[in-house]
Amino acid sequence: MTSNVGCWKRRLAVLAITTSLLTGCATVSSDVEGLAACPPVVEYSEDFQESAAVELVLLPEGSAIMEMLSDYAVMREQARTCDG
Repeated sequence: MTSNVGCWKRRLAVLAITTSLLTGCATVSSDVEGLAACPPVVEYSEDFQESAAVELVLLPEGSAIMEMLSDYAVMREQARTCDG
């Protein structure tokens, strides 16, 4: 009589790995009772913001840093919205 222990162990391992990988594709939030993990929004002083604005004007048009700062502004707004 041949043993099929190796066969079911392999299937169990594949099932465990597949389940683990698919949990990353979940579309339902894992937040419990409305508790969200919102990132903190750093507040900058007016002087610091003015200094950053002066530096931003000095960047060449189409600068990669300009695009990154635009993305950062969107993320900051999303974090503010997330926090309520």
